[in-house]
Amino acid sequence: MRVGMPLSYSGGFTETVAELGDYEKAGLSIVFVPEAYSFDAVSQLGYIAARTSRLQLASGIFQIYTRTPTLTAMTAAGLDYVSGGRFVMGLGASGPQVIEGFHGVPYDAPLARTREIIEICRKVWRRERLVHDGPLYQIPLPPGQGTGLGKPLKLINHPLRERIPVFVAAIGPKNVAMTAEVAEGWQPFFYIPEKAADVWGEALESGTAKRDPALGPLEIVATAPLAIGEDVTHLRDAARPMFALYIGGMGARSRNFYNDLARRCGYEAEATLIQDLYLDGKKDEAAAAVPASLLARTSLIGPESYVAERMAAMRAAGVTTINVTPLAPDHAGRVRLIERACELAATA
Repeated sequence: MRVGMPLSYSGGFTETVAELGDYEKAGLSIVFVPEAYSFDAVSQLGYIAARTSRLQLASGIFQIYTRTPTLTAMTAAGLDYVSGGRFVMGLGASGPQVIEGFHGVPYDAPLARTREIIEICRKVWRRERLVHDGPLYQIPLPPGQGTGLGKPLKLINHPLRERIPVFVAAIGPKNVAMTAEVAEGWQPFFYIPEKAADVWGEALESGTAKRDPALGPLEIVATAPLAIGEDVTHLRDAARPMFALYIGGMGARSRNFYNDLARRCGYEAEATLIQDLYLDGKKDEAAAAVPASLLARTSLIGPESYVAERMAAMRAAGVTTINVTPLAPDHAGRVRLIERACELAATA
């Protein structure tokens, strides 16, 4: 099991990138750059590519509605080129609030759209003359649409790889099944290893049964905050506002994917309470209502024996990469945490 790290959404980018060299030396394997509705990930990934030599670089995530499929493929091929073959394309649907509220496009058919985008990207990377006739994308535009002058083209450049790894962020059963079928990797959310089989097992089994063996085994990327020590468990509380936001406020009362996931993990009553409080504007109370057990089971915060135990549980549940946020007051402390996490992951 390897160790990765997500970059922060805001602030301190130059300083964080300067620190990546030390994390790389400490054993960090991959860094994920988010997009959400912040700065774009592409410019940041290009900058990081120039400042590192070994780290894999991943988008975490490109939203499927915000670029054409062909531009997504071109962008991934370009990032793979400037990084010397170190790019991993993270894809995801995001949610209606961001897609419709910030980008102004309909949030529709996320599963079918993801599947078609991956198919189109792989055609582009293989330098095929691009012809695609799907329910959502028709390339070139068919007769009667546009000027009628479009013709099949292939990418001018030769990509370093015709198969750039695609990791899909997915939490719903149908999306997880599709991911297990067509993607190289899967990025779940609220990953509790003891609950993984109950929550996602059937979907993973269904998708894996249709999987092309050429894709290799599905990689699973779990995420957790990291702190190691005898007196650090209070740091778990720092995640309360994030859990409250996702469970309570990331979507409408009738459509919140993360609230549904919390329920499937066994927190039905708590999910209802957190959502009620959050949507009533009581964000602090919603954060306080996040169960301590949920914070503990999704973190790597505690004595070293506890962290080693949680890593072993994640590995046993199929996790191949643990994406950590090191919690320490200074850079040297964060480097030590990454180094020790890599050592523990190697023996988990």
